[in-house]
Parts: sequence; C-alpha cells; structure tokens
Amino acid sequence: MIQTDSPNTRAVTLPSEEATAALARRLAAALAPGDLVALRGDLGAGKSALCRALIRAVTEEDAEVPSPTFTLVQTYDTDIGPVWHFDLYRLSGPDEVTELGWDEARAEAVLLVEWPDRLGPLLPADRLDVTMSFAGPTERRATLTGHGAWESRLTTLDLSALERP
Repeated sequence: MIQTDSPNTRAVTLPSEEATAALARRLAAALAPGDLVALRGDLGAGKSALCRALIRAVTEEDAEVPSPTFTLVQTYDTDIGPVWHFDLYRLSGPDEVTELGWDEARAEAVLLVEWPDRLGPLLPADRLDVTMSFAGPTERRATLTGHGAWESRLTTLDLSALERP
C-alpha cells in the first residue's frame, strides 16, 4: 500500500525482499549522476538490501554486491554512471568521509549513503531520503521524502506497481 503523507513524502509497504527489489528498480530508473539517496533505519531494516537490489538493477542481476560495512565505500560502473555506496555506520564524524573520496563522488556519481546523519553539514539539501522500518515479521516499510529538486521528482516516481492487489 502506498501512502502520500505530503507532496514530498510517499510511503510503501514491502511485504518481501522481492518487493524491496521492485522498489529499488523503480528508484534506479529515476537516478542520474549527482543524485544522493540517504538511507535511514535500524540495523536489519533493509537499507543494504535496497542498495544491493538497486545496484544490481543498474549492473547485472547476479552482480556481486558486498556490503561496505567494513570497507566503508564500494564503487560500481553502471548503466547510469558511477555509483558509490557508502556505509557510514563506523564513522565518528563528517571529517572522516572526505578521506573516502566524498568530493569526487559528489561531483560525478550517484551516491547511496547508509547512516547519512554521520555526514553532518556535508549532507546535501538536494536529496532523496529513504527511511526503512519494520512493518511485520517479514514486511518492511519504506518512507521516501524528497528534498530540494527531489520534492517534485518524487511526485512523478511511479510506485503504483508496488501496491498489493
């Protein structure tokens, strides 16, 4: 079920990992270099699963997509340009992210950022926030909030195929 809480916020219930992958494919189709997707949520809520599915949607269905939990960042050459997947969980502050190539990534790539609060003032105002939460034993809820240019882009994102019959 899709809910629209305000013009710049949409929420969808994801009953399975396949539904999460379907959302990722929809998001992937809307992304371009310079975009930032900020992923929030508790451990195990589905942030990495969404990122993994999104990266596979723009590379290969069976691509190896390791979590950047220990490497902090993974980069991919994709159909939509470079994709940088950051996991900032282990960082203590924004100064550490610059050492990971943050400025280069912002200039040329799509950025997927887990734990974006670690960015502090480096978090761009123009971004898509995706908050993943538990909605049941196997269900997740994704709340998408557009900021800046994403406010209008979010309203055009077709999520209707994700609705349950």
